[in-house]
Amino acid sequence: MERDCTKQHLLQHLLRLLFCLLIFVPDIFSKALANPTASNNSATAVIVFGDSTVDPGNNNYVKTVFRANFAPYGQDFANQVPTGRFSNGRLTTDFVASYIGIKESVPPYLDPTLSIDELLTGVSFASAGSGFDPLTPKVSNVVDIPKQLEYFKEYKKRLESAIGKKRTENHIKKALFIVSAGTNDFVINYFTLPIRRKTYSISGYQQLILQTATQFVQDLFEQGARRILFGALPPMGCLPVVITLFSNHAISERGCIDYFSSVGRQFNLLLQNELNLMQIRLADHGVRIYLTDTYGAMTDMIQGRGRSAFDEVSLGCCGTGYMETAVLCNPKSFLCPDASKYVFWDSIHPTEQTYSNVFKSLRPIVDAVIRD
Repeated sequence: MERDCTKQHLLQHLLRLLFCLLIFVPDIFSKALANPTASNNSATAVIVFGDSTVDPGNNNYVKTVFRANFAPYGQDFANQVPTGRFSNGRLTTDFVASYIGIKESVPPYLDPTLSIDELLTGVSFASAGSGFDPLTPKVSNVVDIPKQLEYFKEYKKRLESAIGKKRTENHIKKALFIVSAGTNDFVINYFTLPIRRKTYSISGYQQLILQTATQFVQDLFEQGARRILFGALPPMGCLPVVITLFSNHAISERGCIDYFSSVGRQFNLLLQNELNLMQIRLADHGVRIYLTDTYGAMTDMIQGRGRSAFDEVSLGCCGTGYMETAVLCNPKSFLCPDASKYVFWDSIHPTEQTYSNVFKSLRPIVDAVIRD
C-alpha cells in the first residue's frame, strides 16, 4: 500500500515536471528561433563601408542635406530615436552584428562620443549618398569611399594606441567587413545626371564601377581585412523613385522597370566573377570574400515569394511614397499605418522589415565567412 502511494507521488511529480516543460520550453525555443545567434565564430568586430543602406548616422556630422536624423526616420528604432539611418528602424548590418553576438547596432565612426569599447566591436564608415564613382559623393557633398578608407586607417591607429599593434592586427584579421555601395552610382549619377552618359556607355560605366569596387576590396585586404561580405546591387528598376522618374505612367503603372534592374543583374555577374578571381588569388592568405544576393532577396519580397508577404511593394511608407527621401520625408509627412507591410520606407530605402528579411537570406553566407 505504502509502495503504491510512493509511486503515485512520483508520478504526480513527473506530470508536474512535464507540464512545466510544456509551458516553458517552447517559449525558450521560440525566443531562440526568433533571435538566433551564430555559433563557432571568433568574429571580433563588424566594420562597414558604403552608402545609405549601411550608414547609421555618419552624415549627421557632415555638411550635407542628405541626412535622416529627424522624424519620422527611426520611429521603430530603440526609444524611437532618429539616429541618421535611412529607415524606420535597424539596418541589415545591425542585424548581422546582433546575430554574431557583438552588439545590437553598429554606430557611426564620426560620432565623437564613441568609447574605445564601442570602437573595438566595430563601426560604420558609410556615408549616405556615396558611391564608387568619384563624382557620385560630390553630388550630395558626402564622404567618398577613399575618405572612408582613410578613416579606417585612423581607426586602426586608435586601436593600436589602446591595445597595441599586434593585437590590433589579429583583431582586424578576425573582424567581419561589409561593403554596400553602387546603387547611387547608377540611380543618382548615371541614369539621372547627364555627365557620365556623355562619356560612358552603360557597359563602359559598369566597368568603371567594377574596377573601383574591386580595387577597394584589394585596399581592404592590404589593410588587414580577411573576412569580407560585399553587397550586390538591388533590383534598381523596382525602387519607387526609379518607377516614378522613368515609368511612362508613374501613377497608374507601378511595376518594376526591367531595364534598370537588368543593369544591376549584369553588374552583379561581373562583380561575382571578379571577386571569385580575387578569392582564388588571395586564398593562401586566409581570405574569404562573398557576394551577398541582395538582388534575389529583394526580388522575392517584391514578387511576393516566401513567408513575408507585403501589402505594398512599389511605394514608400513615408509621404506619397513616390519621391520622398531625406528632407522630403519629414515630421509633417503622412505615414502608412504599418511600415512592416511595406518593402520601402521612403522612395529609395527599405523598411526595417525588409532589412531583416535580407539579413535572414544571407545568414548562411555570414556563417560561412565568420566560421572558425
